[in-house]
Amino acid sequence: MSRNLVTGGLGYIGSNLSRRLLADGEEVVIFDILPGSPSIEDIKNDVKLVRGELGNFAEVLNAVHANGIDCIYHLGAMITMPAEADPWAAYGTNANGTYHVLEAARLFHVGSVIFPSGIATYGPGAPEVVNEDVFQSNPSQIYAATKIFGERLGEYYHHRFGVNFRCPSFPAICGPGRRQGLAAYASLMVHDPARGRLCKLPIDEAGQMPFIYIKDVVRCLVSLRDVDESRLHRRVYTIGGFSLPAREMADAVRRYVPDARIEFLADETVVKLVRGMPTRVDDSRARQDWGWSPEYDWDRTVQDFMAELEAHPDLYG
Repeated sequence: MSRNLVTGGLGYIGSNLSRRLLADGEEVVIFDILPGSPSIEDIKNDVKLVRGELGNFAEVLNAVHANGIDCIYHLGAMITMPAEADPWAAYGTNANGTYHVLEAARLFHVGSVIFPSGIATYGPGAPEVVNEDVFQSNPSQIYAATKIFGERLGEYYHHRFGVNFRCPSFPAICGPGRRQGLAAYASLMVHDPARGRLCKLPIDEAGQMPFIYIKDVVRCLVSLRDVDESRLHRRVYTIGGFSLPAREMADAVRRYVPDARIEFLADETVVKLVRGMPTRVDDSRARQDWGWSPEYDWDRTVQDFMAELEAHPDLYG
């Protein structure tokens, strides 16, 4: 039975990943700065929660060593807006925290470190289609800068020390409970109409970003951990999902919620930000090397999203 440390395990991805690992019969230790969260209310008795700060080296070392960890899913980070409000703290948590995780993995011979990155690393002016060969490092925010740092440091720890570092670089993530940030429009577009509410979005109808559904994110994290090393030809893989103009996404929602009220406000600042993002992800290397393929397109995402809202009204509101 694998014992997993999930840093940032009380967050959106971490809580969903923890459920999947438990369902697979694995042990989960959550390392988080928070003392608890409603996000794990249904599994709180099945996980071990260790409260600590990624920026505190001793706390990271203790969490790994004391729990006999086999795999670290390093999801913990200060996300974009809080990081911009306090970039000094963000550096300590995100950059130093990733160093602490990798060093703990080296010292205690942890089997693997899975570190998700994302589309934010490309920065403004990225090409429409991105893959592993697009090394445009033009981040405008410290969150993205520390993700780039984490990718490169993880590659170094693999080549220099043999740490089994693996990094899926995701597009924007959508799913039940995802309500904050630039890319939240995809989730709100389903959530609000499903609850009978008016959905006002700051983007325009032509806006387009690549997305991936949370269940594919979790499946990707686990499958990348499990794939045999002989099949991998790199440490960082670009991961794809689906990509449609916002207008077509709204039309798909209306097929399942005919009276859905979705308004596009076309905020000038937001529209400009979206237009500066890639519109498609080329994940051919992940498909070739370890058989990655998303299970959810937008239509299936909408169906499953609505089913989750109906099944868990208290969790998602």
